[in-house]
Amino acid sequence: MKLFILNIVCVLLQVTHQNPISHWPLLPHILVVEVDGTKGQLPLSCLETPEELTRRDSESQDILWMKNGEETAQRGNSYVVELEESLGGANYTCYSRDGSLLNHTVVLIKEDETKKGKILVKADQEDYLKCSAQNYKGEFHCSWTWHRHRVGKVAFIKARRFSDDIDTECSVDTSGRSWTCSSGQSNFFCTVDDSGNRILCADKQHCPYAEESEPILITVYVKTEHFLVENYSKQFFLSDIVKPDKVNISKVNTTVIEWTYPSSWSSPFSYFPLTFQIALFKRPCKRCDNPCTDSKATKTLTVDFANICQFQVKRKTKAVCIRAKDAFCNSPWGEWSHFGLEKNKKNKRQRNRKRA
Repeated sequence: MKLFILNIVCVLLQVTHQNPISHWPLLPHILVVEVDGTKGQLPLSCLETPEELTRRDSESQDILWMKNGEETAQRGNSYVVELEESLGGANYTCYSRDGSLLNHTVVLIKEDETKKGKILVKADQEDYLKCSAQNYKGEFHCSWTWHRHRVGKVAFIKARRFSDDIDTECSVDTSGRSWTCSSGQSNFFCTVDDSGNRILCADKQHCPYAEESEPILITVYVKTEHFLVENYSKQFFLSDIVKPDKVNISKVNTTVIEWTYPSSWSSPFSYFPLTFQIALFKRPCKRCDNPCTDSKATKTLTVDFANICQFQVKRKTKAVCIRAKDAFCNSPWGEWSHFGLEKNKKNKRQRNRKRA
């Protein structure tokens, strides 16, 4: 019995020595193997501990292995995964002679970083991950674009403050779509939405009224149906990515327009002020997909308002577009809100005629 165990260990050591492979656990039963395109071998064990081996010694040769649900010719406690190029990734399961599941390991292949093929693609020369926040409450979302030939799904999410790498522990729920990453400084909760290319995250320990001392570092591991895996990271402060929602233009008369802060924006507004950009149009583009960007503005100006937001317009102005950004940070502008004045003036003239 001891001789048999010794032989197994010797075989594993010999294989590993001949073909050194860099590999590490991503989650329990999920192993990431880094390959460089050359041939290699990776040994897997069905029964991990010596106690299990000793207890099942008489049956170890009857262990059956399956790869992606199909039975293989290999038998026994050890299974050798053949690695060549980007091949070898799969779901490996081992069973006893009576068909009972003993163990399983998902092998994911991580290719050389210099390889041209990517699971994700950049949009408009930006980062692979595009992150944004509506306010300073600690919530944000990140999205990405799949390569059209490599569409996959999220395999792992790690969210933390920059200095919490060693202390951060991440776990996933049974659905495989909700992740929790906790440390002494932060407590992140992330969920993959139904589209599969966007995650919603929140730092439960974030205080919106305190200055951020450490940036957030988000890392997303994505995998394809062919068991390829890649990781993408982005580092930011909330003040770098905060992007207000559209403002609501709520009141218009012949000379004055009025709008309000987005309902999702942090309050009080005196503590979280916004800067507004106003674009005025004499000739609005009625058939444009986006009249605020497809039309040429007669005049564009930037203003600051803390509470009541009003602006006087000239009678020749036919349309107004307004957008907002954080007043103190170099963060992105929000989307434009469009309001047509010509129709409102026409309706007012009609109402005045009826009264007459």
